Amino acid sequence: ENISDFSLNITDCTQVVVPEEVFFTVAAAGILENLLILIAVVRNKNLHLPMYFFICSLAISDMLGSLYKTLENIFIILCKMGYLTRQGDFEKKLDDAMDSMFILSLLGSIFSLLAIAADRYITIFYALRYHNIMTLRRALVILAIIWVFCAGSSVAIALFSYEAATVIPFTILFPLMMFFILCLYVHMFLLARSHAKKIASQPSTTVHHRTNMKGAITLTIFLGVFLCCWAPFVLHILLARFCPHNPYCACYMSIFHVNGTLIMCNAIINPMIFAFRSPELRSTFKKMFYCSR
Repeated sequence: ENISDFSLNITDCTQVVVPEEVFFTVAAAGILENLLILIAVVRNKNLHLPMYFFICSLAISDMLGSLYKTLENIFIILCKMGYLTRQGDFEKKLDDAMDSMFILSLLGSIFSLLAIAADRYITIFYALRYHNIMTLRRALVILAIIWVFCAGSSVAIALFSYEAATVIPFTILFPLMMFFILCLYVHMFLLARSHAKKIASQPSTTVHHRTNMKGAITLTIFLGVFLCCWAPFVLHILLARFCPHNPYCACYMSIFHVNGTLIMCNAIINPMIFAFRSPELRSTFKKMFYCSR
């Protein structure tokens, strides 16, 4: 808030404010959609596969992001009404807890996307050995390691968020992991292109190959949506830490609420991609709605 107030004095950019009703509506939609994904995977035994468990991990991360923005807005409303203060010990602990939830959501999304990308890579190029390489037990172990690491990192980063030594590795991790996933996808598509001619004469293999490539394209869409929704907010964190008094940085930081809304939009878009591109999930959703009726 102090940075925002100071920025108004050094830039002509007007602070963009998103109505609280919009925040709550978008956040509620994101939570409900991802909860629907989780219920669909739990109810359909055919979806009890490593890939869908990784997708559930991504859905949980999206839910945490929406929940974080919801709690943050409730906190701001209570401060405006005078029930809470911004400098109290309880409020600072609450703020640290919400920051930890935000970081957990971001790290969980990054590593879930990485796990999904690795799973797709194995599915495409080691199809015959996939079930030996990526067993259900191994997938659960990977998810456990991911979430333990993300939980520990989120607490540490939230407690030492004012230290440059903490902020720099956190912000570097985002583009580094995205670059690694991008390289994995480029390598995947290049190899797939070189294998296309070899398998063209085998109809059954071609169908299997096309199915796997469809999954890879879906995950590429996930990656693009994730970058568009999270990158502006990560850039905001960098600018707020390293150039808060620069007029150009302050002008960008005036759209803080818009960047926060983009994060919640990511939680809405991902389940839509699942629903439209996964026949198994579409079938499960239909059965769920028909049973409820």
